[in-house]
Amino acid sequence: MSKEKIISYNPKLKELAKQLRQNSTLSEVLLWQQLKGKQIMNYSFHRQKPIQNYIVDLFCHELMLAIEIDGVTHNEKIAYDIQRQERLESLGIHFLRFHDSDVKKNLAGVVEAIKMWICMHEGDNGHTPPAGTPL
Repeated sequence: MSKEKIISYNPKLKELAKQLRQNSTLSEVLLWQQLKGKQIMNYSFHRQKPIQNYIVDLFCHELMLAIEIDGVTHNEKIAYDIQRQERLESLGIHFLRFHDSDVKKNLAGVVEAIKMWICMHEGDNGHTPPAGTPL
């Protein structure tokens, strides 16, 4: 059994996260359709998850994995994204980044890349795969 880290968040971000979920980009919706309901290797993912003073696109607490989908708006805030990622990585959170167009044009490849990352990192942070985990 894994011992999950408790990660705090700024409660003021809950409403913003809700708004982001309601106004998701097409690529976020497409990837979410593949991740929700423990469809990938029985891991639970959450959309627009507040962590400390930030919100990540998709997050799996068991894996300490944040998945970010970068579109054109990220080009304008590269320095912020780097600082944000470094801060969250200092908490033990891993990042996978995909470009918006990759999700739209190669969703199966993105899902496969996530599965490969999980297979390579399941032993990290002392967690074990959920019971009955299918590939």
